[in-house]
Amino acid sequence: MKLPETITIIEVGPRDGLQNEKNFVPTDTKKEFILRLKESGIKEMELTSFVSPKWVPQMQDASDIVDSCLTDDSRDFVLAPNEFGLRRVYETGCKAVAVFVGVSSTFNQRNINKTTQDALSDLEPLISQLKERGYFVRACISTAFYCPYEGKIDPEDTLSLCKKFVEIGADELSVADTVGRANPLEAYTLFTLLKKELPDTLMTAHFHDTRKLALANILASMEAGVDRFDTSAGGLGGCPFAPGATGNVATEDVVFMAEEMGVSTGIDLDKLSRAIDVVKPHISRPIESGYYRLYELNK
Repeated sequence: MKLPETITIIEVGPRDGLQNEKNFVPTDTKKEFILRLKESGIKEMELTSFVSPKWVPQMQDASDIVDSCLTDDSRDFVLAPNEFGLRRVYETGCKAVAVFVGVSSTFNQRNINKTTQDALSDLEPLISQLKERGYFVRACISTAFYCPYEGKIDPEDTLSLCKKFVEIGADELSVADTVGRANPLEAYTLFTLLKKELPDTLMTAHFHDTRKLALANILASMEAGVDRFDTSAGGLGGCPFAPGATGNVATEDVVFMAEEMGVSTGIDLDKLSRAIDVVKPHISRPIESGYYRLYELNK
């Protein structure tokens, strides 16, 4: 089995994990959650998003979170989907920004009321502006495998969108199985293609665990040469525009699997579990990851 010696975990719990949580998680709790995640060894993280509080109330404290949680020893991302969001980013010290577009036009129209091409065209000048100002740009590619409305996505369509993002200046591609429908063969096939065609681009895999295949898909992606993975502590998250999609793959389960196979993550599982303890009382659904359940039993 061909595995990397190390992998990088990009923790998305504070943003992707919490953004659709029904209960408002207190700002101080979010700050402590982020601090403890960093103390566990996480070096890259999505902190929050600069979106309209009207549409995503959970992110209304974005500026406060960024002001309090940026650190010099980690790469901290914020999501900024449009020019309004970027203006708010420029008022902070954050230097890494995530944008997103789905491969599926139907998904984009349901999500942001734009086709894929229109969304990309709108982002192009914004990415150019970010690069001129010295920002790191992370492009999140939604519905890279399947769409809840269009079904299976042609890998060539995903490759085409990825190439366009690279052409307009994206530093990293986070390629997502948004609905948690992909299987390991599909994961291996797509990432083998992407790594071949875009060998100099940071490539990150983002899996949801809807059908409990996320860990298998991560293993298949490692075999394809991927060594960066988006994960969410406690398996928090989901997507309101992807019916049936459950949370992101749990960080603690990915770390456990990797370390057991001799793949280093640099993350302390006990400290990671204690970070989940901080946010758990404020979450509306149970934490169901295998590692965390055992951690609780052994406390």
